[in-house]
Order: sequence, then structure tokens, then C-alpha cells
Amino acid sequence: MVRRARRAVLRTEGGRHVTPPLVWMPPGLRDAGTVRRLAAGVALFRQGDRAGAVFQVVSGRLRLARQTIEGQSITLHTAEPGEMFAEAALFSPVYHCDAVAVVGSEVQAWPKADLLAAFQRDPDLAEQFMAALARQVQALRAQLAARNILSARERVLHQLALRVGADGRTVRLRGTLMEFAAEIGLTPAALYRTLARLERDGLVVRPTTGTLLLGKADV
Repeated sequence: MVRRARRAVLRTEGGRHVTPPLVWMPPGLRDAGTVRRLAAGVALFRQGDRAGAVFQVVSGRLRLARQTIEGQSITLHTAEPGEMFAEAALFSPVYHCDAVAVVGSEVQAWPKADLLAAFQRDPDLAEQFMAALARQVQALRAQLAARNILSARERVLHQLALRVGADGRTVRLRGTLMEFAAEIGLTPAALYRTLARLERDGLVVRPTTGTLLLGKADV
């Protein structure tokens, strides 16, 4: 289903309103995108499809994954509400990964021809877009560096420390444990074993589904 986007303030799954972080995009261009609704498991695009648009998550989550020659699916990133993705489509004839809805989701789309034309008309707008991309590159480099931690225990503790809330202890996972495992480069079985050991050692407590509490030990 496709409909015209009518607002710059978008609603997340939990009913909380958030302002999308597209501060570099003029309101007229921001509101000109179309919104698509996707059921869980439905692909927005597949690796090798013609690249015609750039997207932002309105609600839900989309898993970005690349297929290897052996047919294995490798998770690159899970895009959440407010995040823009597929920016590389601006300079590529095809998409280089799959984008699949993890849950029922909505995405806002802008034809790449419209964005490129806007950048040509307004160099300042293009510069702001490049700055936004630079921040994403920094975040992705940090994520890749974390995947180089060989110990599953240390990798999990590192990732939990990055996600800890303002109280310094509560970690609310954005999706399922299987999604978390894919994001940090572990198999689900390895993650489950690691969390069980951390619980036995008093470093992690799991009071409710989707929430972890870090123990008092230094992580």
C-alpha cells in the first residue's frame, strides 16, 4: 500500500511521537515522500533490484542483509524508526542488499532522481547530507570494530554497555535475541550460551523479555 506522507512527525510502534532526524532535508522535500506499508517478512527490495529510491523507517524495523555466494544471509544492519537507509542507491544502479520487514513496518521513500536534483540546486543541502552520512560511517566503523572482539563474552558485554540506558544498568533490546545475535555477529546458540554464563556470574539479569540488567561487576 502506498500513500502520500502528510507529516514530518512520525509515530513509532509504541505510540510515542518522534521527530525524524532529517534536519538537513527541507520540509517540502521531506513531506513529498511516499509511505509504504510492509507486513512482517515482506521485502522492500532485494539485492540486485533496480535502485530507484532512498528510504526512512517510519515505524517497525527492517533488516538489511546481504546474500553471499554460498547463499548465506549476513545481517548488515537493522534500521529502526527515524533511520534513513539505502543512501548508496543515489549512486548505484542496483541495491546491494535485501531490505526485509522484521515486523509490520512503514517506510517513507524519496525517488533518487528528486534527491539528486535537489542537491544540484542547493550545494548547502548536499553538504548537510554528506555530514549526515559521515556520522553514519562513524557509527558503522564502531560497530565493525566491536565485531572484531573474538571472545563472545567480551563482545556481548561490550554491546550491552553501548546500549545501556540512562540509569547505567538497564538495556532494552530493540528486537528479539535472534536479531541481537545477528547484529553482533554471533549465532543465536552462542548468544544464548553466553547470556546464560553471564547470568550465572551475576553480570546480567533478565527480569522480562526484551530487557537486561547489568550486574554490579565492572563491564
